[in-house]
Amino acid sequence: MIKTAGGRIKHSAGCPGCSGADMEPQSARLLAVILILGLCALVGGQKPSPCQCSRLSTDNRKNCGFPGITSDQCFTLGCCFDSSIVGVPWCFHPLPEQESEECVMEVSARENCGYPGISPEECASRQCCFSDVIPDVPWCFFPESVKDCHY
Repeated sequence: MIKTAGGRIKHSAGCPGCSGADMEPQSARLLAVILILGLCALVGGQKPSPCQCSRLSTDNRKNCGFPGITSDQCFTLGCCFDSSIVGVPWCFHPLPEQESEECVMEVSARENCGYPGISPEECASRQCCFSDVIPDVPWCFFPESVKDCHY
């Protein structure tokens, strides 16, 4: 580093003629890339549960990978992997998590366990699952055994 007459610092090694101010945009971009990669690693990386993967019909699989992706790479992205069926995505987005694994299922698989307007408490008292995220489907529905879930 060399201090110029104007008080600016010149970096002589690696960037002859560059001042500290000249390097800031590059440093900021590098920092942004590192931050984004770190956040992606935190968001993904959790292997989904077997129910989140096996209960999703092949027709509803949304691609989460790239051709030739390995199961480890897919799980690192937080996605499901199943290469047993040709012609559908092998690495795909899982079903959403629920409070209980027994409640993880496609909306079309829900069997009504209540009535319109049932409260979460009344639904729970019936030993059923409750999710009011999607309109026009049963919000209180029977759970499914987790014994049928597998990778």
